[in-house]
Amino acid sequence: MALNDQINRYLESIPEPKQTDMRRLHGDILEMNPGCKLWFLDGKDETGKVVSNPNIGYGTLSKKYADGKTKKFYQAGISANSTGLSVYIMGIDDKRYLQGKYAHTIGKARITGYCIKFKAIKDIDLAILKAAIQDGMERTRA
Repeated sequence: MALNDQINRYLESIPEPKQTDMRRLHGDILEMNPGCKLWFLDGKDETGKVVSNPNIGYGTLSKKYADGKTKKFYQAGISANSTGLSVYIMGIDDKRYLQGKYAHTIGKARITGYCIKFKAIKDIDLAILKAAIQDGMERTRA
């Protein structure tokens, strides 16, 4: 199945109102980063076992692992989860950076080293979220 078809099928599977929020984020990220590489991870490992929520990724970075190997991965990603939405900003080495820069202004969100979780777009400042995504993408641009 074509990548855009997989993404559209995933978005269609998300119940409202999360679906509308996910479509909004997807469109906003594509608008901010025209032509970026798209990814879709269905959340299953190589044996077909579900190990995470499906997610859509944007851009490319070379992720370095502890064993010295590198693997291509996305720079930013979005996913629906049981309590809301997650935005992943990958590749930032300082795991306190996102929290320190955005936690006080983003609204009702929980921020970890690489993830911003929130219930709905209405609960956060979307401009701040978009700035955080773009900041992460700029910091990890090859």
